[in-house]
Amino acid sequence: MEKFTTLTGVAAPMRITNVDTDRIIPKQYLKTIKRTGLGKGLFSEMRYNDDGSENPDFVLNQPAYRNAKVLVAGDNFGCGSSREHAPWALADFGIRCIISTSFADIFFNNCAKNGILAIIVPPEDLEKLFDDAERGSNATLTIDLESQTIKGPDGGTLHFDIDAGRKESLLNGLDEIGLTLMRAPKIDAYEEKLAARGFA
Repeated sequence: MEKFTTLTGVAAPMRITNVDTDRIIPKQYLKTIKRTGLGKGLFSEMRYNDDGSENPDFVLNQPAYRNAKVLVAGDNFGCGSSREHAPWALADFGIRCIISTSFADIFFNNCAKNGILAIIVPPEDLEKLFDDAERGSNATLTIDLESQTIKGPDGGTLHFDIDAGRKESLLNGLDEIGLTLMRAPKIDAYEEKLAARGFA
C-alpha cells in the first residue's frame, strides 16, 4: 500500500449527501478483482451521458478538477453496500483524500486499507473547505497527516483528528497484511514453540 504522508492537490467539491457505493462504482464494474482500471467507472452514472459522452456539468469532468486528488463531499459519504471496489475506483482515478462530516463505517475502514485518507471534520470546517474547493484550479489543499492539518489556498489551517493506529498504518503504508508481516518473527517463534511441544 502506498504511504500517505503529505498530499498537495486540487480539491473537487461534491455537494451531494448520501453518496452510496453504487454511485461511486456501479455494479457493472464489479466483475474484476483487480484494483486497477476502475477509475474509468468512477461515478460513471453521473460522469457520462446515456450515449457515453461526458456530462460537462459533473465536477470531475470540468477542466479545473480533472486531476483532483482531494474530494470534499457531503454528509454520509460511502453509504450503501460494503464493496471495496469503491475505494479502489477512487484511488485508481487519483483521489487520495476525502473530506466530509461523516462516512459509512465500512467504507471509512476500506479507505484506510487502500491508502486513502478519509477525514471527518465538523460542518463549519467542511463549509470552509467547500468554499476553497469551489475556486476551480486555485482549489489546492495541502493535507499533512503527521501534523493532522489541512492548509487552504490562502494559508488558513484546519486541524483534524484521526485514530492513532489508522494514522500509523497510513504513514507507513501498511494494510492488514503488512501489519501481520511486521509480526512475522514473533509468529514464527510462537509456531516453533508449539512444534517443540508436539502441537505442529
